[in-house]
Order: sequence, then C-alpha cells, then structure tokens
Amino acid sequence: MNPIPFLLLTGALATTSALAETINFDAAPPGQPPPGWTGTNTGQGEAKWTIVADASAPSAPNVLKQSGVATYPVCLKDGARIKDGFVEVKFKPVSGQKDQAGGVIWRAQDADNYYIARANALEDNVTIYHTIHGRRVSFQNVDTKVAPAAWHTLRVDFAAHRFTVTFDGRKVIQATDDSFSAAGQVGLWTKADSVTLFDDFSFGEK
Repeated sequence: MNPIPFLLLTGALATTSALAETINFDAAPPGQPPPGWTGTNTGQGEAKWTIVADASAPSAPNVLKQSGVATYPVCLKDGARIKDGFVEVKFKPVSGQKDQAGGVIWRAQDADNYYIARANALEDNVTIYHTIHGRRVSFQNVDTKVAPAAWHTLRVDFAAHRFTVTFDGRKVIQATDDSFSAAGQVGLWTKADSVTLFDDFSFGEK
C-alpha cells in the first residue's frame, strides 16, 4: 500500500471527527434543564426544557423534553457558533392540540433571529423558515408523512446561502436564502403546545 494516500485519508478523517459533536443528554440529571444550553422562546408564553428518562430513546436512558407552551420554544447550544456545517437531531412528537412539531435551528443570532427547519405531525409536512425579529416566514415546504409518537431524524446541511433538509434519511428540501450569512448558534425548536422529545443532537462545521 502506498503510505502517502493512507496518511492523508487518516488525517482527513481525524479532522472531520474533531469538528463534529453529538449530545445524547445521558450525562445530565433528569428533572433539570440541559446544562450548556439556554432554554428560552420566541414570542409569548413560557417554554419548559427538561431532561427526562425515556425508555424509547434512540440512545437511552435520557432525552430532552419540551413541555411548555409558547409561541416558539427555543433551546440554543451555548458556545457553538457555526457558519457552514450541519445540524441534526432525532425527535419524537408526543402530543399537542395546536401543533406537534420538532425542529432544528442554525445561524441563530439570538432567540428572535435564526433559520429553522421543522417537521409537523399534525400537518404532515417539512418546512424551512427564517425568523427575523421574531417573525417566522417560510421559504420552502414539502408534504411528507410525519408519524406522531414515533422517532424521526431531521438534518440540515448549510453552506453560504444553500440549504439541504433531510428527513428520515431522505432529502426533501433544497433551498436558498440570504437572510443570515454570519456564524451563529445551533439549537432546537418547537411550536405552541407541542410536547416533543429530542435525542442525539449532532452539529459540526464543514
């Protein structure tokens, strides 16, 4: 074997893994807010982000649960600022009369300004939005089955003004938007009275 290509490949793999992180919430004590995160909301109401035990979790025993009621509950990862990269999470919509949604946030400047992609089990669709000064506006939407009370995987890859949304392993949206170009935080999102569980939150730079 030629050693040079092997060494180059090894170095590339090491660099890629160093830039990515996965959080499974298992080291955090149940009943408490997630350490290293800021739980808040966009708009009115009061979000409630809490670590809980859940036997159905993809990586048991713990998950992050949102059970408050607010316009848009938001939970941002402290210290993680990414311009180009990816964000991914496994989520389970549990209940909600107005909404049963789970989403990921990227390039967040604060709790009122960010990109968000979400899947909704009441509407059976996936949508990508920008939220500017607390006002959420969609710029692409696709109908797809989002089963309630089941675990799903939602991922967004983002580079410059281009975004690719993947739902349960299938690319469902490719979109462009120029609202936010600077690096920002990544995080999680729900809407209204959605009770949603989250596990295996991953993010990284590219």
